[in-house]
Amino acid sequence: MKPIFILNGPNLNRLGKREPEIYGYTTLAEVEAMCREAAGKRPVRFHQSNIEGEIINWIHEAIDDGAAGIIINPAAFTFTSIAILDALKMFPSPIIELHISNIHRREAYYHHSFVSKIATAVIAGLGPEGYATAIQAMEKLIKK
Repeated sequence: MKPIFILNGPNLNRLGKREPEIYGYTTLAEVEAMCREAAGKRPVRFHQSNIEGEIINWIHEAIDDGAAGIIINPAAFTFTSIAILDALKMFPSPIIELHISNIHRREAYYHHSFVSKIATAVIAGLGPEGYATAIQAMEKLIKK
């Protein structure tokens, strides 16, 4: 069974501590546990980096390994990284862009996502529980 790659961008390693009024108190380790539980028997490759190039390398790995799909919370790279966009353009399977907060209810600079240009679907504003929702949606996309 092909894995789902779950990629997390900068500062998400600070979940639970960083702006809890926006992101809540759930830690990234707890998010990973939720993802593995939601995925059931489907393998999950869960990564986080504050470094753009590492995220790009994991996208390349997903391409080379024939991953079933990518769920990506690019965090601030959502709004700045054409390099991540270009890497995602090469991925032939479903991509879900995920945000813990509703980026469209926030400051204007959060309203333009480069990743949305290539994403199959976008989930925003469901809090950390959005990851489990993304896995359920990904399973439906994979079966299509």
